[in-house]
Amino acid sequence: MHWCVDCGSALAEAEVEYEDKTSPAIDVGFAVADRADLAQRFDLAAIDEPVQIVIWTTTPWTLPANQAVALHPDFQYALVRTAKGLLILADSLREAALARYELSDGAEVIAHTTGQALEGTLLWHPFQERQVPVIVGDHVTADAGTGAVHTAPGHGLDDYVVGSRYGLKVDNPVGDDGRFYATVPLVGGMSIWQANPLIVETLQTSGNLLAHAKLLHSYPHCWRHKTPIIFRATRQWFIGMETAGADGRGSLRAQALTAVEHTQFFPAWGRARLEAMIKNRPDWCVSRQRNWGVPMPFFTHKETGALHPRSLELLEVVAQRVEQAGIEAWFALDPAELLGDDAAHYNKTGHTLDVWFDSGVTHACVLKRRPELARAEPNQPAADLYLEGSDQHRGWFQSSLLTGCATDGHAPYKALLTHGFVVDGKGHKMSKSKGNVIAPQKVMDQYGADILRLWVATTDYSGELTISDEILKRVVESYRRIRNTLKFLLANLSDFDRQAHALPVADWLEIDRYALALTRQLQGELQAHYNAYEFHFVAQKLQAFCSEDLGGFYLDILKDRLYTSGADSRARRAAQNALFHITHALARWMAPILSFTGEEVWTQLAGDDSVFLHTWHTLPEQADTADLLDRWTRIRTVRAEVQKDLETVRAAGGIGSSLQAEITLHASPATHALLAPLGDDLRFVLITSQARLLASDSDRIDVTPSAAKKCERCWHYRDDVDTHADHPGLCGRCVSNLTTAGEVRNHA
Repeated sequence: MHWCVDCGSALAEAEVEYEDKTSPAIDVGFAVADRADLAQRFDLAAIDEPVQIVIWTTTPWTLPANQAVALHPDFQYALVRTAKGLLILADSLREAALARYELSDGAEVIAHTTGQALEGTLLWHPFQERQVPVIVGDHVTADAGTGAVHTAPGHGLDDYVVGSRYGLKVDNPVGDDGRFYATVPLVGGMSIWQANPLIVETLQTSGNLLAHAKLLHSYPHCWRHKTPIIFRATRQWFIGMETAGADGRGSLRAQALTAVEHTQFFPAWGRARLEAMIKNRPDWCVSRQRNWGVPMPFFTHKETGALHPRSLELLEVVAQRVEQAGIEAWFALDPAELLGDDAAHYNKTGHTLDVWFDSGVTHACVLKRRPELARAEPNQPAADLYLEGSDQHRGWFQSSLLTGCATDGHAPYKALLTHGFVVDGKGHKMSKSKGNVIAPQKVMDQYGADILRLWVATTDYSGELTISDEILKRVVESYRRIRNTLKFLLANLSDFDRQAHALPVADWLEIDRYALALTRQLQGELQAHYNAYEFHFVAQKLQAFCSEDLGGFYLDILKDRLYTSGADSRARRAAQNALFHITHALARWMAPILSFTGEEVWTQLAGDDSVFLHTWHTLPEQADTADLLDRWTRIRTVRAEVQKDLETVRAAGGIGSSLQAEITLHASPATHALLAPLGDDLRFVLITSQARLLASDSDRIDVTPSAAKKCERCWHYRDDVDTHADHPGLCGRCVSNLTTAGEVRNHA
């Protein structure tokens, strides 16, 4: 087990972090006990000199627990004569090892044999009066070291596995506090870290130390105390990954891997990450040695360690007591209260559950116990989605998966969403010591919760989430554009009554039908993005729709019709019909992200109702969506070219606003066919006072300042301004809109 001496407890894989640590790297010789036996293994007549098999380790403190030296069965091992006697080294590592010992000069290879041939060779422990055998195992590598591995089954997983095969003693001479038991020779009573230099010194004195260096390497640390941990063999409670369930569903590992296949992942790379962790993880140690946490209320026999035969019954009794009086009901319990005379033969365990087990069963103790959250369908995951940081593939995601598969045969969730972590504007992890922490409460106090929500939604959470004052200012600007758009929409719907003013879509102007088609298209895209939890695409497209499609195009053109047409004219009511549906759609689109703004808009639209009681807005049916999108996309391209030329003339001082300009479009056949149906409405699309369309072989744009007077009402420059005595300062169109049914417009 991973063991933290500061916690005094076993740790699970999820509670282990890897940090750099400097360790003493030593090469140690184990003297061969029977040289005659060794000569036969190397096919030599005799060996008359002392021989050592050399191991390499970075944990000298584990040598008191050594039970064997492991070799790879298929490696070639060389018997090498050196100035310090005969050494046995893996042939592929021989030159590097001899250089490390400064014994390369004069070194001579006497013979070779395989690791398998050396199995059973007896060696003297380097500082204890006992012998240990040579064993073989495939875990031995030729990446570094000597090809011979010091084996202490009480201090390493590979050692434990290979030691179990050979029946080696699982010796753990180290206590819970990281100190050797007092009876251990040489190092008794010392901490393991204090023992390291003493063991190295002892090896140096005895001649068994061939090399000693400091090695900086990645080493497991406790995630809580940030201190190096050790490996110890201890009695713990495990959930077996390979043990087949009694219900015939197969091993927990197999069930979990099947569940991963049936889970959706956002982003998709989360699947491979979780799958690899499930495939490679060991059995799950669920017990901890702490005086806080959820107890494991077991009674074990003092001699055999077996569970009490009434364990299931006792578990239920303890659970009822805890339900009534809290966790202390277990810790204060006298075993005799439940066991009677048996109490003299049983120990009350002091173990508590791994906190990952606690969090991993929330699907059972939260979702399944709350009727409003329980699923009506049997055998279905309790949750639609679990979301957490990318570190939870080894934590909550995994513990939930394993407990769900163990109890229900499937994952407790349908999908997993993984997000990154918040960093500052330079990409640095936030730290109080660095002074780069941006507190969410501060952002909300300064800008409001919706700004914080919009920043989150705008950021691609699959990577790190960058935040700074400068980034927040940009988010505020984006929000302001959205809010200004909403204010315009609501203001121009103030006198609109859907019951009284509704018009069939066929009676709308063409640009209104285009705006509806654009809204319909975007709603489909946003639904897909929401379903895939792609909030940054939602936020980006919301901002683009408000600033470009609406503010920069449709609403910009619409202002003239809304402000100058008759209050109850078809032209104005058609625009309001389109705005009504656009605003209803917008409020619902933004509600999951800009929740407070969405609710504020909804209050203006629908009174006391809440936007969160509604689903997507049902847009009116229209048959010409595709044609409208294609036609007006091309019109907008022409309009963009006109705007460039207008801006050039404006920058040169030729005009002020675009309404001061008159445009002549020399249009190629394709462009002429596109724009001709607009008729006089072309000037409204271009927002100029005059727009002439002339057939030509190619496209060309002429911009000239208007010589006409400016209408005081619509601000258009028209020749008929001041020609109506009853309405001085107005153009004929405005007079018509004020005194008669008004102008007829079909397109814009």
